[in-house]
Amino acid sequence: MIKVSECEGNPYDAARHFGVFGVQKLTENESQRTSINYSVFLPNGGAELSASPKERIYYIVSGRMKVSNHSEEHLLEAGDMIYIAPGEERQVAILDNKPCESLVMIVTV
Repeated sequence: MIKVSECEGNPYDAARHFGVFGVQKLTENESQRTSINYSVFLPNGGAELSASPKERIYYIVSGRMKVSNHSEEHLLEAGDMIYIAPGEERQVAILDNKPCESLVMIVTV
């Protein structure tokens, strides 16, 4: 078992993200195939359109987030989650004038 306290983790900068503070709570080295990040997006923060070779799941803790690509757009609120397949493009925009907190789970195998 691996326990991670609220105040534990390592700050990180995610590529192609802006207006966001991220803390890596669990790394793939610790869990063998999953990493979990806690991200606080500021108002007007987000991420540029890009793809990753890894599966991602975003779980919204608070606030609102728009996740979109060329053909889809999803509005997410607290309690919502979205699965993004390997290679699938996505961009993120924060809605309203409030921060958005999310957990991002990345399957690395």
